[in-house]
Amino acid sequence: MKVGVFIVLFAQRPFEEALDYAMAAGCGAVEIGCGGYPGGSHANAAELLADDAKLRAFKEAVDGRGLEISALSCHGNPLHPDAAIARAHDQDYRNTVQLAQKLGVTNVITFSGCPGDSDASSKPNWVTCPWPTDFLEILEWQWSQKAAPYWTDAAEFARQHGVRVAIELHPGFLAYHTESFWRLREIGGDVIGVNFDPSHLFWQGMDPLVCVRELGDAIFHVHAKDTWLDGQNIRRNGVLDTKPYTDEKHRSWIFRTVGYGHGPEFWRSFVSELRLAGYDGPLSIEHEDSLMSINEGFTKAVQFLQETVIAEQPGQAWWV
Repeated sequence: MKVGVFIVLFAQRPFEEALDYAMAAGCGAVEIGCGGYPGGSHANAAELLADDAKLRAFKEAVDGRGLEISALSCHGNPLHPDAAIARAHDQDYRNTVQLAQKLGVTNVITFSGCPGDSDASSKPNWVTCPWPTDFLEILEWQWSQKAAPYWTDAAEFARQHGVRVAIELHPGFLAYHTESFWRLREIGGDVIGVNFDPSHLFWQGMDPLVCVRELGDAIFHVHAKDTWLDGQNIRRNGVLDTKPYTDEKHRSWIFRTVGYGHGPEFWRSFVSELRLAGYDGPLSIEHEDSLMSINEGFTKAVQFLQETVIAEQPGQAWWV
């Protein structure tokens, strides 16, 4: 298991400079954005697919530094009710899958997507309660009429290209917790797995350690990101918080660099549970801590994870 980073964090740096920065900090793997909401500042998938020379140079830039590409990411909403957005995000997904195949990258990360409440909608509608019963009717329509047709085809596309799809379980989309992931997998089959990000589970009241044990080998990739839960604000307003992430003082929770929401005890247990589940891939740092600069949050995360991973390296017992 090694420490990696989602290098959209360094979107303002040229690609090779971003790789050098990640390597110098102690990372052994990089996750690269290729479209969708993260954008493709370091990897324009359509351009790389169309130009073999650029593709070779791209691959050599990573390989020559001894780095691993843990995943290509195109987090988007291919079920968006705005047809133009849905088409763009679906094209990003298909380009990214094809690029992953050419680069020999196993994982493509995205979201499950979220439709509107009808074909007349222009904005997504994330259902969070069963009553009035209109909401359950919307939810069933979203799954049966939108998610099932799309992901039946999208999963088959990935399978044909020898690529796995790691769905990030993120509130605001249809697959956002363990149960909804299994429903998506019933549609797409075992080519659909999880990009496991504990930060999105903490604030929902879920236990990431329990979730890792249940998901097992459906965990294809892991994000290293933490969440601080503000007990006083939660007791006042609960966890469904729509205030901007920059309003840290009044929010019920905020994203933090690993170790600043939950300490070493959790993260060591997390690494151990991942190993028990058979996961030995990178821990990809996704830095969204609004209380720290990019450099501070990133470097502290690398140091914290290196100490945690090293502390949990499996060894051989003296009696073997």
